[in-house]
Amino acid sequence: MYNKLVRMEVMRTLGKDVDDFISSYLTPVEKIWQPSDFLPDPSSDSFKHEVDELQTFAQEMGYDLFVTLIGDCITEEALPSYESWLMGIDGVDQEEKSGWSQWIRSWTAEENRHGDLLNKYLYLCGRVNMREIEMTTQYLIQDGLDIGTTMDPYRNFVYTSFQETATNISHRRVGTFAKQTGNTKLSRMCGVIAADEARHAKAYKHFVTRILELDPSEMILAFEDMMRKKIVMPAHLLRESGQKAGELWGHFSDAAQRAMVYTGQDYINILSELLEDWKIDHVTGLNEKAERAQEYLMKLPSRLQRVTDRISTPDLEWQFKWVKS
Repeated sequence: MYNKLVRMEVMRTLGKDVDDFISSYLTPVEKIWQPSDFLPDPSSDSFKHEVDELQTFAQEMGYDLFVTLIGDCITEEALPSYESWLMGIDGVDQEEKSGWSQWIRSWTAEENRHGDLLNKYLYLCGRVNMREIEMTTQYLIQDGLDIGTTMDPYRNFVYTSFQETATNISHRRVGTFAKQTGNTKLSRMCGVIAADEARHAKAYKHFVTRILELDPSEMILAFEDMMRKKIVMPAHLLRESGQKAGELWGHFSDAAQRAMVYTGQDYINILSELLEDWKIDHVTGLNEKAERAQEYLMKLPSRLQRVTDRISTPDLEWQFKWVKS
């Protein structure tokens, strides 16, 4: 069990710089893009033509790629679950209007636009069973999540550093593949979402860097614990109507792997990137337990690589209720 009092003190110390974090890693509402900047304007004479074009390109998307786009949208729309979780971590006082609570609210406000944009795109595209998507989203928020962090800010910052990097990859890849087929509008949508995720990943990685300076042994141990548990995505309890929580996740992961949007290799690459960004092999002043954790972390990518090289992805496509047949 971690020392909660030390965590609280570290969070208070970092909390003094939250205003700087917000100005460095988030964008003012007046300057940042909004979903309406990328969607057909219903008041425009070209609205019908733009929707027809949007629907044509949507019909031409590969099945696995399209399913991954839908899953990404649902994941983004479950933001209420993520905000409520982060508001409960040690060192965050949600009754305050400043400090860490302000960071979480501001981060959530930026993230909220992602699901809003993709939801409207899917609604207009004509290829989805929107009610099934909406039910999956409601289930995902209702079922909550268990990402293995408890209320520990150190573990949560490891998780968000990893997860924001993963979502950057996923959105960026969907955008790249869409562009290759001429779907430049969807590509732009995914591109701006991916750029947001990249900024957010930098922020959470910066928080961990700061903690490594203040409490290195405990930060290393938290990192080790998260990697031993394995990082699960926030939509790991994904389900369709008639299913139990989590039953759909494997099928969705397989689709993302087949589409080459997010793969087991990406998981390893993100871990390697975090080890390098945080200079884990150069962290000093560690206690004996943390030194063992440091050694474990540095050897982990090669261990995971050996496992990943032996894994094959199922060829069979699950027929998702989200997609109209």
